[in-house]
Parts: sequence; C-alpha cells; structure tokens
Amino acid sequence: MCRHIGYLGEPLSPAEVLFRAPHSLLVQSYAPADMRGGGSVNADGFGLGWYPGPGSPPLRHRRSTPLWTDETLPPLAAAVTSGAFVAAVRNGTTGLPVTEAAAAPFTAGRRLFSHNGVVRGYPGSLAELARTLPVTELLTLEAPTDSVVLWALLRARLATGEDPLTAVAALTAAVEAAAPGSRLNFLLTDGETLIGTTWTHALSVLETPAGVLLASEPLDGDPRWRPVPDHHAVRARRGQPVDLLPLTQELS
Repeated sequence: MCRHIGYLGEPLSPAEVLFRAPHSLLVQSYAPADMRGGGSVNADGFGLGWYPGPGSPPLRHRRSTPLWTDETLPPLAAAVTSGAFVAAVRNGTTGLPVTEAAAAPFTAGRRLFSHNGVVRGYPGSLAELARTLPVTELLTLEAPTDSVVLWALLRARLATGEDPLTAVAALTAAVEAAAPGSRLNFLLTDGETLIGTTWTHALSVLETPAGVLLASEPLDGDPRWRPVPDHHAVRARRGQPVDLLPLTQELS
C-alpha cells in the first residue's frame, strides 16, 4: 500500500507535512504505522503536486526512487507555500512497473489525484470497465498500473460534468463490483475542494482554523486528528465545514 496526504486551506509549506512533522510523509515512507498487510516500506517512488497561485494549474515533482534518497524535494518544498497540495509515497504492487509515471499524484487540468490501495485481480478485473475508455487513451496511459487506469476512469466521469464527489463514489462502487476486496482510498482536488475516500484502508482528518489535512496516518499527536470511518468520503471546501458521508448512499 502507499501513503498519501492532501491539504486545503491557508497557504502552507508542504515541507511541514512532508519532512518536519514527527510522523511526516518521509517517516511514513520507511516506518509506516498502518500498512494493513500491504508491505513494510513505501520505496517505489513519490510525488508532490501543488498550486502556485489562485487559478493556476498545479505543478508537480515526481521520482521513481525512495523519498529519503531525493536531495531536490526538501529545499523545493521548503521554498513553496500553497493553499492546496497532494503528496504520496508508493509501495508498488508486485509485478507492476516502478517508474516515475506510476507515482502519484496524477494530474489533468486543474486536478490532482492519488490512489492508496490495490485493485484485486488487475488487469483482468478492470477489463470491462476499461472498455468504456477510448482505445487511444488506453494506448497512451502514463503507466500500466491499476492506479493509472482508475485515474483514467475517473477523468472520463469528470469530463461529462459529473459532480466530483458523485464521480468518486460511483467509481468506487463500480470497481468494488468488478474487483471485490479492492482497497480504494482516493484523494482528489482541484485546488478549491479536497475529497478523500476510505475503502478498506485508513485515512485520518485534521481540521484547524487554518485548513484541513487528510492523511493515511496522523502526522503528529494533535488530539484533533480523527479517523475517517471505513466506506466513507470526506469533502473539504474553502470556508465550509467538512462533510463526512457514507459511500454507500447517494452523494451530492
């Protein structure tokens, strides 16, 4: 399994959660606390995507190497402040490629996406769902991994104008039906809204006056961290309370 973090709020340096927190993403890359049988380290790549300013598309830094080996990201993250970002470290599924293109976050337009988990029986289990995508898109996917295919399926839903929360919930239901027992923890943001899901894996939320953090594991001992119940979605929007909604009901 992977570890990921999403933030939405007042401008914050990603270095605070990637490197400075007691249980930062760096620590989670080599000493995760809750992998749930999905490996012991997250050393198959990493990525950070952030928004340099209001209305700007996201920028991104990714590598296929362990986070602790990269000398570029710590000073870069310390020099940046952003009102929204997504970061992830990867524990690749056995047999799938370890490449930069396989590392989250994935991006299209103003959106950033990350998947923590695994699709059971991939690639065969996703074959029917993938038939709905244009052949040219399938032939030009960034990498042949379950996460990349999930992102393509989600993009297709979003391109029709489907509400992002509804699209995430519908994709979760469709994949669970096609590949029972999959782990489908998603993060999705456009810089103004941040959505997270729990589907057989952990996610915690921290709300402060400055913003909202979603993380696979709490970054510190702040008592305001709370676990998101399994099979739920979290939605954070600027200036509004955080929504916590069961994925089994119709979301809007």
